[in-house]
Amino acid sequence: MQLSISGLHMDVTDALKSYVTGKLEKLERHYDHITNVHVVLSAKKLQQRAEATIHISGAELFADADCEDLYAAIDKLADKLDRQLIKHKEKVTNRHQRGRH
Repeated sequence: MQLSISGLHMDVTDALKSYVTGKLEKLERHYDHITNVHVVLSAKKLQQRAEATIHISGAELFADADCEDLYAAIDKLADKLDRQLIKHKEKVTNRHQRGRH
């Protein structure tokens, strides 16, 4: 999995990079065909935002999360992406199983 992290109107520290990396590596447990992940972290006054685009075989998933705390926004983002990956994996396996019968 290739991971790129960028910041909009903010500097991305090493602590943020390692936190995001740790959260998104957990996604590979559910779906191991992730090729590329692009994460954008941004800050606007009191609102912190994290958004990510995941390129997987056969699809592209996008999620974003807003919160007052950037780490909480990253947690929400990881949860949203996790749900999307599980849903995509179920769709793919259901298609394959329908083709066999």
